[in-house]
Amino acid sequence: MTERERIDSWLSDMDGVLVHEGHPVPGADEFIKRLRDSGKNFRVLTNNSTYTPRDLAVRLRAAGLEVPPESIWTSALATAQFLDDQRPGGSAYVVGESGLTTALHDIGYVITDLDPDYVVLGETRTYSFTQITRAIRLIENGARFIATNPDPVGPSSEGSLPATGAVAALITKATGVEPYFVGKPNPMMMRTAVNMIGGHSGTTAMIGDRMDTDIVCGMEAGLYTILVLTGVMQREQIERYPFRPSLVVNSVADLIDLV
Repeated sequence: MTERERIDSWLSDMDGVLVHEGHPVPGADEFIKRLRDSGKNFRVLTNNSTYTPRDLAVRLRAAGLEVPPESIWTSALATAQFLDDQRPGGSAYVVGESGLTTALHDIGYVITDLDPDYVVLGETRTYSFTQITRAIRLIENGARFIATNPDPVGPSSEGSLPATGAVAALITKATGVEPYFVGKPNPMMMRTAVNMIGGHSGTTAMIGDRMDTDIVCGMEAGLYTILVLTGVMQREQIERYPFRPSLVVNSVADLIDLV
C-alpha cells in the first residue's frame, strides 16, 4: 500500500470473511488477534439482525474468534440508531428477533401494534403470516416502512431461506410502499461505523466477500475496499461489475501483514 492508502481503521463483514458456514476462515483468528494487538480501531459488520452483538460474540468465540460485543455492528443496531436520529422516543411494530427488538428497546422505543410510527422488518426464521398481515395493514394506515437489510435469501443447512428482502417485497406488493433499507448496501451503515470508531474514510478499509453489498457500499462510503474470495464471489465474477475493489485477496490471512 502507498502512504496515501495507509489503513488506520478496519471494517470487516462477518459471514464469508471471518467465518463460513459456522467455521472460521483459515487465518481469521490470527487476523483478529493482530487487529486487537495493534490497537487499531475495527468493527465487524453484519446485515444479520437476528442476534444481539453479545450473541454474535459468543458464536464467534465458539468458532475460535475473540471479538468483543462492542466491536460488532449489526443492521439492527444501525436501524435503531437511524430511528433514534429520525424520531426519538417513537414507536414501532417489529417483525424480527431479539437482536432487533433489543436494539429498539435500548434506544427507548415502544414496541406496539397500536398506531405505531414505523413498521420495522428484520430477519427471522419464523416469519408469521399473521405478523406480515398486521404489518401490511399498519402500513396501509400510515405507518412508515423500514427494513434492516435487503438480502433476499439467507443460508441454512437445508438450503436457502426467505430473508428480509424477500418478505419486504411481499409487503411492498401488497401495499405499494417501498421500505427504507438501513443495512448494506446502504453506505450509511458503514459511515456510522467509521464515525463510531473515530476513523476517516480515506484511511479506513472495508473487507467483504460480496461485490453487490460490501464492496459497492464501501466504495460509496469512500473507503478502501478489499474483496476476499472465501465467500460467494469468485475472481472471474468481478469483471461483471462496473466498479472494482481496491484490492482482491484470497482470504483475510493475506491481510495480516497489512495491519
